[in-house]
Amino acid sequence: MPTAQQIIEALDLKPHPIEGGFFHETYRAGGTVPDAHLPAVYHGRGERSLGTAIYYLLTAQTFSEMHRVPTEEVFHVYLGGPARMLQIDPDGTHREIILGSDVLAGQAPQLVVPPNVWQGTLLEPGVEFILLGATMAPGFDYADYEQGRRDDLTARFPAAADMIRRLTRV
Repeated sequence: MPTAQQIIEALDLKPHPIEGGFFHETYRAGGTVPDAHLPAVYHGRGERSLGTAIYYLLTAQTFSEMHRVPTEEVFHVYLGGPARMLQIDPDGTHREIILGSDVLAGQAPQLVVPPNVWQGTLLEPGVEFILLGATMAPGFDYADYEQGRRDDLTARFPAAADMIRRLTRV
């Protein structure tokens, strides 16, 4: 199996400027959806691409910080893992899902994060990396990214406080 650094170089992955980990946008649809035809949460934010796809890699030194976006996000496992994702619904219900390729052990090789659900991901102990794909429709736009703040999230969702602390920087 290749190393994380070999994958970073082969796929031209760059540090994610906000979330953590490494990424490369591989697809952005040429078409767009006008603001008026998007769900209400987007109104006033402008048009959005019909869809986007990225490679996303986490290493033992990185994690995907707690964040939410107003669009479903579909993750696909390509190599490595497993990794643990925390999801927190708007009503405070939370769950931890293991992303990985060992389906017989209950790992999810594909996972949909619903819109407006807080999410964060880190590798399981002893794992070197996980290479994921993430697709969104409408497509990702940095204007839609909401960073989770540790004090706010732990106060609102105390049952998930331990994982929130591990998945936040601020």
